[in-house]
Amino acid sequence: LIVDDDPAILEVFRDLLGRDPRFDVRTCSTGYDAGMLTESFRPHVIVLDYMLPDVNGNVVCQRIRERDELAGTRVLFVSGVVAQEEIDRLTAAGADGFLRKPFDIRTLMARIEQRTGV
Repeated sequence: LIVDDDPAILEVFRDLLGRDPRFDVRTCSTGYDAGMLTESFRPHVIVLDYMLPDVNGNVVCQRIRERDELAGTRVLFVSGVVAQEEIDRLTAAGADGFLRKPFDIRTLMARIEQRTGV
């Protein structure tokens, strides 16, 4: 599941991951939609933008971590506007990783592959 309010970033992910048969990709642009899709789709990995239009990604991550049935879901944050203290708070909220925007596609793919085991 890719959650970002930038349509261009969502398109990059759909294009990049969508052609790879190992991945079933869903995208959304709000924290609310992320919660709904997580419930129905049950993703192995969520690539989550920190700054969303309705709630920040840390709130989405905390809600995921509160659900025992989602314990295996990995959350990888991406953001361009986060200080180290905020990264530390994201880790404390249950994040499994963080990448700064703009990110290298190969690095991102390696992190997704590590977290999915594919």
